Amino acid sequence: MKIWVNGGLSEAEDARVSVLDHGLTVGDGVFETVKVAAGRPFALTRHLDRLTRSARGLGLPDPDLDEVRRAIDAVVAANPAELARLRITYTGGVSPLGSDRGEDGPGLVVALGGTSRRPDSTAVITVPWTRNERGALAGLKTTSYAENVVALARARERGASEALFANTVGQLCEGTGSNVFVVLDGEIHTPPVASGCLAGITRALAVEWTGAVESDLPFDVLERADEIFLTSTLRDVQAVHRADGRELPDAPGPVTANAMRTFDERSGDDLDP
Repeated sequence: MKIWVNGGLSEAEDARVSVLDHGLTVGDGVFETVKVAAGRPFALTRHLDRLTRSARGLGLPDPDLDEVRRAIDAVVAANPAELARLRITYTGGVSPLGSDRGEDGPGLVVALGGTSRRPDSTAVITVPWTRNERGALAGLKTTSYAENVVALARARERGASEALFANTVGQLCEGTGSNVFVVLDGEIHTPPVASGCLAGITRALAVEWTGAVESDLPFDVLERADEIFLTSTLRDVQAVHRADGRELPDAPGPVTANAMRTFDERSGDDLDP
């Protein structure tokens, strides 16, 4: 594997960032995960736009998107894969120990690893911890991911692939790395960005392409929804067949199955929607 680190490609064993990089010491960084199929990134413009928004939200300089695109091209060309996860990480760079940033400027790492297509359905759990919809990081895709690591580990322990959070006022919010949709009386609903969830790229496309409605939803909607599905860069649209102890044995249900087909067709027609 070859990885782009601060200006050029390196073999994975030689790729290095400073132990004083702010992304490591205090989680001062943002990132994007992009699906790459047969060497072609999907929805790259949207991902780079969000990378810039997240950087601005942290007060980082705007990333040089021409450099980011050069890095992506180089990494994709150097690491052929039929289906892959491309990771773009943009950090505060070398800084003093503590929360203050240094003067060396931001760091950029682009890496790619092969992956496999997800199953059509999965299991999820709910967790007692909440998303803070009023926090400084709400809606930003930052490298401060430790609470997601903890929640996902609990999900794995319980035979699930995702953990779902409420926000501080008890509304359904999001998963550790996905957005959540529910079907109620044949209509698709998903929490609004104001709930504290990430403005997912796949989420936005699913809303556009299926006519889903953004709605404030109580957390217990998961106990009565006719269907539940997740969206994310690598899941695309994925049905939920179990939520905590509740089985949805017919997953994917008809509305979810239609959403899956629609997403596959529309994303196949346009690689940069």
